Amino acid sequence: MGPRRPAVITANGRDYAFPSRPTVVVCIDGSEPGYIEAAVEAGLAPNFARIMAEGANLTAQAQIPSFTNPNNISIITGRPPSVHGVAGNYFFDRATGEEVMMNDVRFLRAPTIMKAFQDAGAKVAVVTAKDKLRAMLGHGLAMAAGTAVAFSSEKADKATRAEHGVSDALAMVGMPLPDVYSAELSEFVMAAGVKLIGLMRPDLMYLSTTDYVQHKAAPGSPMANAFYAMMDRYVGELDALGCTLVLTADHGMNDKHLPDGQPDVLYLQDVMDEWLGQGAARVILPITDPYVVHHGALGSFATVYLESAGDARAVAARIAGLPGVEAAVDAEEACRRFDLPADRIGDVVVVSSRRKALGSSRDRHDLSGLTEPLRSHGGLTEQAVPMISNRRVTLPPGRTLRNFDAFDVALNHVQ
Repeated sequence: MGPRRPAVITANGRDYAFPSRPTVVVCIDGSEPGYIEAAVEAGLAPNFARIMAEGANLTAQAQIPSFTNPNNISIITGRPPSVHGVAGNYFFDRATGEEVMMNDVRFLRAPTIMKAFQDAGAKVAVVTAKDKLRAMLGHGLAMAAGTAVAFSSEKADKATRAEHGVSDALAMVGMPLPDVYSAELSEFVMAAGVKLIGLMRPDLMYLSTTDYVQHKAAPGSPMANAFYAMMDRYVGELDALGCTLVLTADHGMNDKHLPDGQPDVLYLQDVMDEWLGQGAARVILPITDPYVVHHGALGSFATVYLESAGDARAVAARIAGLPGVEAAVDAEEACRRFDLPADRIGDVVVVSSRRKALGSSRDRHDLSGLTEPLRSHGGLTEQAVPMISNRRVTLPPGRTLRNFDAFDVALNHVQ
């Protein structure tokens, strides 16, 4: 008989019940509710249709900026960026004077829920599509203990037992290494999740896909429907294995293009240079990551670093008057409204409207990889995401769900 496990685990000030069955949280990257609804309506997602009817079909709010890194880290810590510190995929580090990717564990200011559960004797597993997230999602896990797995489908061929808790992940899953720009990158994540339930039977598992398809295809399109039909098969398998299953998303997705298919972009650095002069402002696009082919680093959220921070309110007010800008506020207001860490955003935060994208300078964006009209995310209009469970959920009346409540829902509120 193994060591006695506590009834309740505390992580970052939130309590979670120890699960009585394998519990799986899935982040379907870029999945606004319309994608699943369209696939169900087309008769291509019978498992989604069943669990949404028999379990729970709720809507939650994603973290702003509605980008991959801050939302995945929010979900796996159960807290917003003001606590865990990851405010985007990319930022300007004032301390070093460099623009850097925010995908290193040194930027993480809070431990993960997974670490808290492994420390309490649970078996845990993390599988993510993109390797940029793997180190942070699996941070602090003791792989040598044999009770943790954390790897990405992007680099599944490089997985080792010492670093990732599993060796020969390709053979384990039974799929070839997928291309990073493919639907198969997400399918590998889901297939790995099913395999791990059978091989390891983790108490707690987190699966995170990629939004390659959602950047290219709108809800109800053949490409999108085929993707959600694939997801539906794995949802059915996880449900049949007896898991508690909660699915959410890191953000939604919207068209950001003109009627002729050209991206509809406000190039904010060009505007700042015209207004304030060259070098007086630096525009940072936190959507920037190593995978810009499908979005060209164009999203709906930007931060502006000013030579003189005292000008922030005046500059924000002026930006707010530009066409396609939904909100422009100084850093203090942005931190209050969006739960952001003050030292990792600019002096002004800008959020664009549903159909508008934000860029830096026109000549800094390589859009040659955009083979379809631009679809992107980052703003308030991409904040609504699904929260679906295969079991009934009981919540206090009037509670507003956030996507980072996914583990709370799965562990504390399912019947």
